[in-house]
Order: sequence, then structure tokens, then C-alpha cells
Amino acid sequence: MDWQKHARRLADEVDRPGSAWGRAVAETPRHLLVPRWYERDQAAEGRVVRDGAADPDAWLAAAYSDTTLVTRVGALHADDAEPGTVVTSGMSTSSSTEPSLVVKMYRHAELTYGCRTLVTTGTGYGTALACHRLGANLVTSVDIDPYLVDSATDRLTSIGHRPETAVCDLTRGPLPGDEFDRIVSTVSVPTIPPAWLRALRPGGRLVTTITGTGLILYADKTPDGGARGRTAYEPASFMAPRQGEDYEEKVPESAWEEAKNGDGETSVSRHFLVFVPETWNIRSMLQLHTPDIEHRHRWHPDRSHTVWMTHPDGSWARAHAIAPQEVPVVHQGGPRRLWDPLEEILDRLNWMGELPVYGARVTITPDGETTLTRGGWTATL
Repeated sequence: MDWQKHARRLADEVDRPGSAWGRAVAETPRHLLVPRWYERDQAAEGRVVRDGAADPDAWLAAAYSDTTLVTRVGALHADDAEPGTVVTSGMSTSSSTEPSLVVKMYRHAELTYGCRTLVTTGTGYGTALACHRLGANLVTSVDIDPYLVDSATDRLTSIGHRPETAVCDLTRGPLPGDEFDRIVSTVSVPTIPPAWLRALRPGGRLVTTITGTGLILYADKTPDGGARGRTAYEPASFMAPRQGEDYEEKVPESAWEEAKNGDGETSVSRHFLVFVPETWNIRSMLQLHTPDIEHRHRWHPDRSHTVWMTHPDGSWARAHAIAPQEVPVVHQGGPRRLWDPLEEILDRLNWMGELPVYGARVTITPDGETTLTRGGWTATL
């Protein structure tokens, strides 16, 4: 199978020709690390398991595209499903991250030769790129899922990489191995785990994304055991951490029922209707203000639009606009008002023209308390 020409084309897409990361992408057989994956299929109204060996052309096209390939939905890994299996519900719980984003995270980490580096496993693709760049003896790869660690270890060995691998809850620690110069997580975290700070060498750098936001955060360890850095100007997002086979439902069904049918307090919004998950900056600001809101929306046949917001504490909001150019009527209920902070964020965006979440200064205490500041704005995770 002539995969190299596909890998070279991908490398030219994701990084400048001749760069060290470009060579890593060009010389890494991603298809061997992702033999099966899920693909959205509108006709099937779900996600269909694809088997690379059964369709080599589709395998190469998928593996060497700059896209994320989902490999696990709920508790069902594509490796364990029959090809053609259709999954109509469930959240993505593991994937092979789009190559350009892996390279972007590593560039923020400023990985250089000699850096002892801890990365997250998944399919092993990001681990393979780090091994190519640094040497496998300097790479430790961890995941909470024993199957992912075992399968990635075998596949990495088959392409000549033998990093240290371990089953580990990255959000709690302790982390395996010696102190690290770099920690790069392609799993988002709600705040910086103190275990990372303990495992970093003085001056070492951590890079991650913050759960529920579009924020890449990088920070260097300071002499007091904390860290300082910034949020990057470009957005990115990864899957949230999990401790079990699947993500637990946080919002009670009763809250969704109230959001669907309740009257609550009624008002008219000052702004056109926004579906928060489709925005990077608004989504990030709202998550920092009120973490763990869940969102749904629907475009109706008459071009009216409804969005719903719920929270694990039972709070809910529903906003309906009769047309895209009309402001919505909002209903809210429960112990807190979810739409009000969104209105304030939209006010700020209209007034200032931007939101302060990108390019913010980051200060992390030794126990992991993380504060973002920009101008007069501040937020603590």
C-alpha cells in the first residue's frame, strides 16, 4: 500500500515543507494506528463503523486527511464493532486528533530535542509524532483506558516506536516515570491538576485545553511550584476527561423537560439568537462564568429557531426566535438564570468588539488554582 505519498501531502497541509514536524507527519503511517473508525452517515442517521482493510482507498483518504477520526462512541470502540454497525446515539469518547491540531499543541509546548515529555495516548498517533521528533526514550504516553494503552502500544511497536506507556488518570495522578520537561494533554481539563505541577521540572511547560471552552492554555513552572503562561489566540477543543467507560449524565431529565415545556420567567432578549456551542469566544466566556451548561437547538421547518440550555443543578432556559433576524423570547427557571450571563457576554462583545479570553495571562498556584486575566477582566477556573 503506497501510503507515503498521502502522508507527504498531509504533511504539506499541516506544516511548512521541510520542518521537523512536517517530516514526522510525512513519515508516520497514521492508517496503521487507526484501522477502524466511525464516520457520519446522513442516510443511516448515525455513525457507521468503517474498516480500513475492507476499503483501502477509503482508509487512506480518511487517515491522511486533516480531520479527527472518532474511534469510540459511548463504550463501543470501533475495533470491537462489526464493520457497518450504525450507532445513532452516544458521545464520542476517543479519537485520533486532526494532525494539524496535534502539531499545534506540540508547537505551543516548544518541544525540542532532549525534552522528556508526557503525552496522552488515544490511538497513539500523537505519541508516534512525538517519538519521531524526540526519540521514543524521551516519551511517556498515558491514558485512562487500558484497551487504548494496550492497542496503541502494540501498534506503535509495529511501526518501530517503543515509548513508555501506562494506564493513568491524568487528571488525578500520580503520573508515571521521572520528572518531565513537558506535559501535553490532548484531553481537556476543567482546571490544572496539581499532579502535573509536581511532575514538571523547574521551568517545564504544560499545554492543555480547558473543558467546555475553546481555550488552549500553556504555562511554565515557576520557582514557587506554580506556573505562569497565557491562553493562545487560536481556539481548539478536546474531549473532556472521563473516569469510567462512558461519560455520566450530569443534567437530570427533569431539567430538559422543564426547558422544553416550562413557562418560568419570560423576557425578550436584547440580541439575535445564538447557539453557544457554535461559537468559540462566547462559549469560552460562558463556561468560565457558569461551568457545565449543556446546550441543544433545533431549526424548525418554518425557519424559526429554538435553543435550550440546562445545568446539573436543574436550572434551564429556552429561547425561541420566529426568524433569524428577530430577537428571541426567553423563558428561564430553576435556581439560577442561565440566559442572563449570556446576555451580558453579548453586551460586552457588541460594545468591545472582542472578548478577553484569548491572549489572557494565566497564573496557576501550586495547588492548581488557575486564574485568567486580561485588562480589567479576570476569571478563576
